[in-house]
Amino acid sequence: MTVKEIAEDFAALCKAGKHEEAGERYWADDVVSREAMEGPMAEMRGRAAVKGKGEWWYANHEIHSVTTEGPFLHGDQFALRFEMDVTAKQTGQRTQMAEIGLYTVTDGKVVEERFFY
Repeated sequence: MTVKEIAEDFAALCKAGKHEEAGERYWADDVVSREAMEGPMAEMRGRAAVKGKGEWWYANHEIHSVTTEGPFLHGDQFALRFEMDVTAKQTGQRTQMAEIGLYTVTDGKVVEERFFY
């Protein structure tokens, strides 16, 4: 598959609310996920660790809505723009946020995802 085909399918899965499936389908075994924050989840390495980060997110947040725009392509990378409305379960604080995910593809797999917010 080309980067464009991967980006389009990844985006379609996210638009359908299947974020976990997008990762399962396209993450490389040694994928790296980088968040724009400090702390233990700022950088996760490997498929299991990145999947665990996602599981933590869904377990700790009530998701009201998520929209996905894109993909926006550039060489071996593509970006998606997410808008989220979530409530943190521990605090009850509801937040609306926008986030950009930048994905790098090598040999048909996402080797890095980097988030900006």
